[in-house]
Amino acid sequence: MEDTPSLLYKVKPLSDRLPSVKRPEGHVHFRTKMMWVIVILVLYFIMTNVYLYGLDQSESLDLFAQYRTIMAGASGSLLQLGIGPIVTASIIMQLFVGAKIIKLDLSKREDKACYQSVLKLLVIVMIVFEAIPQVFGYLVPSAGAEDLLGSAGAKLLLIVQLFAGSYIIFMMDEVVSKWGIGSGISLFIAAGVAQALFTGALNWNPIDMSADMSLENPPGGTIPRALYYIFTLSPEQMAEGGYESLFLGQPNPMIALVGTFAIFLGVAYLESTRIELPLSHGNARGARGRYPIKLMYASNIPVILMSALLAIVSMVTLLLYSNDFLSGIPLIGGNEAIGYFEEGSTVAAGGLAWYLSAPQGLTDWLMPILDPSQYGNGHNAIQNIAHVAIYFTVMVMGSIMFAKFWVDTTNLGPESVANQIQRSGMQIPGFRRDPRVLKRVLERYIPTITILSGALVGALAAGADMIGTTGNASGTGVLLCVGILIHFYEAMGREQMMEMNPIMRGFFGSE
Repeated sequence: MEDTPSLLYKVKPLSDRLPSVKRPEGHVHFRTKMMWVIVILVLYFIMTNVYLYGLDQSESLDLFAQYRTIMAGASGSLLQLGIGPIVTASIIMQLFVGAKIIKLDLSKREDKACYQSVLKLLVIVMIVFEAIPQVFGYLVPSAGAEDLLGSAGAKLLLIVQLFAGSYIIFMMDEVVSKWGIGSGISLFIAAGVAQALFTGALNWNPIDMSADMSLENPPGGTIPRALYYIFTLSPEQMAEGGYESLFLGQPNPMIALVGTFAIFLGVAYLESTRIELPLSHGNARGARGRYPIKLMYASNIPVILMSALLAIVSMVTLLLYSNDFLSGIPLIGGNEAIGYFEEGSTVAAGGLAWYLSAPQGLTDWLMPILDPSQYGNGHNAIQNIAHVAIYFTVMVMGSIMFAKFWVDTTNLGPESVANQIQRSGMQIPGFRRDPRVLKRVLERYIPTITILSGALVGALAAGADMIGTTGNASGTGVLLCVGILIHFYEAMGREQMMEMNPIMRGFFGSE
C-alpha cells in the first residue's frame, strides 16, 4: 500500500490543470468576505431559477425529490444535481483516507494539496456519474429540442448543462471557502431550506393554483391556511374535521410548523453546550483564554454526508427498479425486495429502499398505525415501526462513522488541535508547554465528544424527519439550516475578532 500516495501524485498534474479558484495571498478583510458571500448567494438563487433548455418538465421525474432541500438544488434547473457530486466525491475521499486505503497525512501541506487537487477530478467524475443516469432515465428532452438536435443531441445538451451548473456551484463553493466565510456547501443548504420554510409557512396561494380558493382548496401555507379556517369555518365545522385538517392535512400541517420551532430551539440549545479548557499565554503573564469543545463538535457535516449517501441509495434502487436496461439485471434488477416504486413517484413504496427512506412526518408512519383506515400506506403497524427504527439507527450509526472520519481528516483531532494551541503560544495552566502533553489532555475529551456529537446530530435529524417540517424542507434540512446559521454567526464573530486583533489569526489558522 506504500505506492498508493505515488499514484495520487501522478494524477495530481492532471487535476491541477482543472479550473480552480486562486487562494488569496494575504488576509482578506471582513467586508470583502461578506461581499463575496452575498454575491455567491445571489448567483445561487439565480441559477436555481435558470431552467434546463430543452427539458420537458411535465414528463420528467426528480430522482432527488425526497432530498431536494438537502441537495441544495432546484428540480429542472441548472442546479438539478445540487451539491450531490461534491458531497459524494468528499464521502469517497474521506472513506479512502480514513480507512488508510489512501495513505495521506492531511496535516502535511503537500498531502493536503494533493487531496484537494484529486478531489476536484473526482467531483467531475461524480457529475458525469450522476448526470448520465438521470438524463437517460428520467429527464425527458422536449419535442422541440429533439426535432432540432435529434434524441441523442438533445440528451447531450442536457448533460452539458448539468455538468456546467454542477461545476459552477463547485467553483462557487471554493470562492466562499477561500474568499468568503464558512463553507459554500453549507451556505447553499441553508439558503435552500430557508426559502422552503418561508414559502411553506407564508404561502397564501391555494394548494391547486388552477382552481379558486375554497375549503377543499385552502391556502398552501401553514399560517394563511390557519387564518382562512378561523375566519371561514364555524366552531362546529372546526370540531368535525377542521382541526384535523389544520394540524395533519397536507401540505404544511400545523404540527409540522410546531415541529420546526421545536427543532430550532433544540439545536440552538445543544449548539451552546460546550466544555471550555482554560488557556494561558506562555510568554505574556496574565493573558488568558479558553478553548471551547462543543457538544456538537463534529458540526452538521456528518448528517450532510449521510443524507447524501442515502440519496444515492435511493437513486440507485429507483434505477434498478424502473430503468429499462438496469431492471433486466439478474437478481438485483426489478427486485422488489431491494425496493419498488409506484408509477410517477421517486419515493420507495416498499422493500429495503423504503426502510432506508426518511419518514415524511407523522402522517407517514404514526397515523397509519393509529388510524390505518384513513391514513394507511400499504404497510402494517410492525412494518411502520420497523421503518422508523431502521431509519433512526442507520442515521445515528452512519453519522457517528462520518463524524469520526470528518474529525480525523479536517485537523480537528487531538494532535492537530494541540499543535494549533502550541503555535498560538497558549498552554493549559499547570501543564508543561509541550504538544504531546496537550494531546494527552485533549484525548480525554475529543474522541468521546466526537462520537457523542455524531450520535446526537444523527438522532436529531432522524427525529426531525419523523415529526415533519413545514415547506417540505425535511427535518434533516431544518436541523442543518439552524446549525449552519449558528456556525456562520460564530464565524462572523471570529472574523471580526481577527480583524481587530491580527495576532488571533494564527490561533484560528488564518494567514
